[in-house]
Amino acid sequence: MPNPVTSLLALLALAPVAAADQPRDAPIERIEMAQLTFHSRIVIRIPRMIDPRARERAERPVRLQEKRGPKCVPLTTLDRAVITGRDSIDLLLETGERIRARFDDNCPALDFYPDLYLRLPDDGLLCAGRDAIRSRSGGVCPIETFRRVVER
Repeated sequence: MPNPVTSLLALLALAPVAAADQPRDAPIERIEMAQLTFHSRIVIRIPRMIDPRARERAERPVRLQEKRGPKCVPLTTLDRAVITGRDSIDLLLETGERIRARFDDNCPALDFYPDLYLRLPDDGLLCAGRDAIRSRSGGVCPIETFRRVVER
């Protein structure tokens, strides 16, 4: 699909040529109208951080257990993300919950950059099986499942 700005500039560039074959005092016989549609996407940046419990775990090992998680997570509750492995990240919610997003493939591109990105879904929910986490390098990691992470 051509860029809308390029299409508009091409239309404006051709306007003097189309008008040149008509005398200035000639009546206008027809009017052509054009419609341009602009589409935009909103991208959300999620700051990545060092796991806040890493220092505690070094002093006192904490056993974490994965349990069945939700199908979708409301983006309004998302606080930050922690990369926990090549195939998952933990989403830390404002409610204090920790939700692990498991990817269907390994996503090594997430290791190299400090931030993660999401495209804002129309419904405001980040859903497993539908949405993906993106890296600044352009890597896309589809989310396979969400798991709730709790201490044992």
